[in-house]
Amino acid sequence: MKYFGALFLLFIITFNAKAGVVLIDPGHGGEDCGAKAQIWKDKKLIVQCEKDIALEIAKKIHAKINKTSHIKAYLTRTVDSTLTLQQRADYADKIGADIFISIHLNSSHSRSSNGVETYYLDNHDNAAVKKIEKVENSDAKGEEVIINQILADLVIQRTAPISKKLAFYVHANLQKRVVPTYKIVDRGTKPALFYVLALSKRPSILLEAGFLSNQEEVDKLLSEKFQEDYAQAVYRGVVRFFGKPKKKISLF
Repeated sequence: MKYFGALFLLFIITFNAKAGVVLIDPGHGGEDCGAKAQIWKDKKLIVQCEKDIALEIAKKIHAKINKTSHIKAYLTRTVDSTLTLQQRADYADKIGADIFISIHLNSSHSRSSNGVETYYLDNHDNAAVKKIEKVENSDAKGEEVIINQILADLVIQRTAPISKKLAFYVHANLQKRVVPTYKIVDRGTKPALFYVLALSKRPSILLEAGFLSNQEEVDKLLSEKFQEDYAQAVYRGVVRFFGKPKKKISLF
């Protein structure tokens, strides 16, 4: 019995060495293309969807995080599939995610708009952000909108400070590793009421990796190097958020 107790304690200590679980959510998917860009490829004009670039970036973040010893990452989707906001949130519950990171790309009527920005769930009165919310929250209809608004208020009370901290660490690495390298605008961290973040019911952020309405930025977003550098910055921010891994203590 004495040895069983020691083994049980060792199991607990080893288990607790895992600092966190991250759910990475590539925005849109399946029938939902998200923002669009028209590009020339093989002498043909094709439509490039936000959903595809978001998935590639998300996969790279996922791979980098899972190389660490103390953080486990999951993806809401690994292929081009349709998911509701609620399905994404339900998966966060299923895996016991500590944080939720949604990957998106921006679009604007102004073709010169560019840069990266990071959103965290919180109340605000920014008119420009409200326009983006209208697009990202468009999946919710009627009564569901009211329910999501009530849920958002409850989740904000519990998670806003931690979400803001996560946003700070991730965006600080984007400022350091992406903004100067690619000479793009740092659009900062901002509070927003995105339903996908509220439904996750945990500390969460939504990343806008660039503008598909800006042709020069589209070229960057499609490049393997940009995607790798962006993913590396997000990865480093997540590691900074969770801190160093707890040491395993051997009892024998």
